[in-house]
Amino acid sequence: MNAEAETASSSTQRLAEAQAKIAAAARGAHRDPAEVKLIAVSKTFGAPEILPVLQAGHRLYGENRVQEAKGKWPQLKTQFPDLKLHLIGPLQSNKAKEAVELFDAIHSIDRPKIARSIAEEMQRQGKRLELFIQVNTGEEPQKAGVLPAGLPALAALCRDELALEIAGLMCIPPLEEEPAIHFAFLEKLAAENGFGQLSMGMSDDYETAVQFGATHVRVGSAIFGTRPNP
Repeated sequence: MNAEAETASSSTQRLAEAQAKIAAAARGAHRDPAEVKLIAVSKTFGAPEILPVLQAGHRLYGENRVQEAKGKWPQLKTQFPDLKLHLIGPLQSNKAKEAVELFDAIHSIDRPKIARSIAEEMQRQGKRLELFIQVNTGEEPQKAGVLPAGLPALAALCRDELALEIAGLMCIPPLEEEPAIHFAFLEKLAAENGFGQLSMGMSDDYETAVQFGATHVRVGSAIFGTRPNP
């Protein structure tokens, strides 16, 4: 088996393993595994690495940057028109037009300016996206996300003024803290603010996230392997 075929075999095997672990975690939490969507995070990987996973039937992918996604996904979408692409990284307002054109969901609404830009572009393009508000549950100054105390006001702006349908909340727990604490907190915030979807959990902790109600888990290296250096 050559290196390319071995890489493809490895990624599809890891995909199947991740799907099995999600199903087991869901059943362990008395949930239907079908409630949990696996977002294969393909940031930094090119089409050769992504294609085997697409060919294995997986259709839900996540990217961190608009420009990187723009360079590889339009061509892949011509081959696999039913794939869905989620923006899971921070979004600048000057990229809102391109983001709405390219993506099917955005997980990183975290301030009024971004919410307004997305609302304007969705109306202009006649397109509806699945939207999430990112919450900075650890209140880390270097990290994107609305602070928990600011969530009700941002949610109200989205719903009442901008008529945006927000599907749920997203978080990225601090690296040095127990993720379960943050998953439980996000679940509580979602219940208090009337949101039904939870985007939480990555390669190291997605099984825990499923136990705390995650509806979307964002798994990259556990599927695609070690990321190439930028």
